[in-house]
Amino acid sequence: MKNYNYTFLLSISLVAALGGLLFGYDWVVIGGAKPFYEIYFGISDSPALQGWAMSSALFGCVAGAAVAGKLADTYGRRPLLIVAAVLFSLSAIGTGASETFNIFIMWRIIGGLGIGVASTISPLYIAEIAPQETRGLFVSINQLTVVIGILAAQITNMLITEVIPTGYSHEQILASWNGQTGWRWMFWAGFFPAVLFFILMFLIPESPRYLAKKDSQNSAEDTLAKIGGVSYAKEELSKIKESFTHESEKTNFKTLFDKKAFSILFIGIILAAFQQWCGINIIFNYAQEIFVSAGYSINDLFMNIVITGSINLVFTLVAMGTVDKLGRKKLMLFGSGALAVIYALLGYFYYTSVTGFPLLLLVLLAIAIYAMSLAPITWVILSEIFPNRIRGVAMSVATFALWIASALLVQTFPIFNNYLGTSGTFWLYGIICALGFLFVFRKLPETKNKSLEEIEELMASDQSKHIQ
Repeated sequence: MKNYNYTFLLSISLVAALGGLLFGYDWVVIGGAKPFYEIYFGISDSPALQGWAMSSALFGCVAGAAVAGKLADTYGRRPLLIVAAVLFSLSAIGTGASETFNIFIMWRIIGGLGIGVASTISPLYIAEIAPQETRGLFVSINQLTVVIGILAAQITNMLITEVIPTGYSHEQILASWNGQTGWRWMFWAGFFPAVLFFILMFLIPESPRYLAKKDSQNSAEDTLAKIGGVSYAKEELSKIKESFTHESEKTNFKTLFDKKAFSILFIGIILAAFQQWCGINIIFNYAQEIFVSAGYSINDLFMNIVITGSINLVFTLVAMGTVDKLGRKKLMLFGSGALAVIYALLGYFYYTSVTGFPLLLLVLLAIAIYAMSLAPITWVILSEIFPNRIRGVAMSVATFALWIASALLVQTFPIFNNYLGTSGTFWLYGIICALGFLFVFRKLPETKNKSLEEIEELMASDQSKHIQ
């Protein structure tokens, strides 16, 4: 293994991954505020408005993801992450200060734009600066910060919320600290890491692969030399330039629809959608409903959510330690297969009215498996399978698909829960996980220990076989 400057690599990866931390925080913080802003805005008896409040940010995510890749290919990865930091900052202040429901929704959508941009560009940037031997580990740092952001939101919500006496009416909750001010501070707390992200982004270099694409060879070589030395820089730059030799440097969406590019993009879209439709995120977005139905009171809720966040964090670290050893495909197969089995059991537990600790244990096991497989590994795969010339725009399309899937998941969960029951809903997600297992087994090649340029050749040759 080459002698890389891991201090430099870790520093710039952590800064880029702050986008992931804000993504995680902004995505989950609404769950803790939910019982209070619903009463404040008078939407407690409107399932449609409750669903809109929860999913509005996800529609912002879709919009942000749709434009992020093209803009990143045009202006660079770093400027887009700076824009994301600004969006997160504005959303944190605005959401907490909202006095009407419509203004609240507007700021949630703006925060969603930040999530869409950061979730597209942060892993892409890290993949483009990380050496092939440890790329899985470094890209997983972004998922680690997402999980830390989720846990930070959960702990923040727990610390801010005052204990609610049993039997409190909506009017009493509305008049309390929680109902008037507490839920606002849950959102405002996100402003501080957003400002830190904004400042630090000016201290890291642009992606060397973007610089090479834009003919800034000297700058690209300088950054690569800081990562692995002069010889490494020359070798990598030669490979990068060669990957552009026979292809047009102009990036547009039409480029995605040639046979080879689209077949690779199709794999990315399916994996992105599957990461959401495996159903685990319902546990985070609808934590209140799941834990209450499992027999816990609202005062137990926040501690249970923090427990799930801690499990998520620990097993994300497990993924980081195994992704470059076991490989991407094995972990994806393990995650999808194991979740299918767990959802079958969860459905049975709900069907037979089992509540309390057995149900919580299965939920924690599902989160652990997801955290060490589908959650981080999907982002690793998406950041590395697309060709250099279209990586930004293809990553944008895949992330767009991911957030469309996520928005539909959040919107349809109450409907499925109503018509199929909680048991039937989990069985449905179990079937989806089984189908995901088959797709990964048949379509996904292993990409560990390969450079981005080698993966480009591997994916192109593999898809050519299917096309023929």
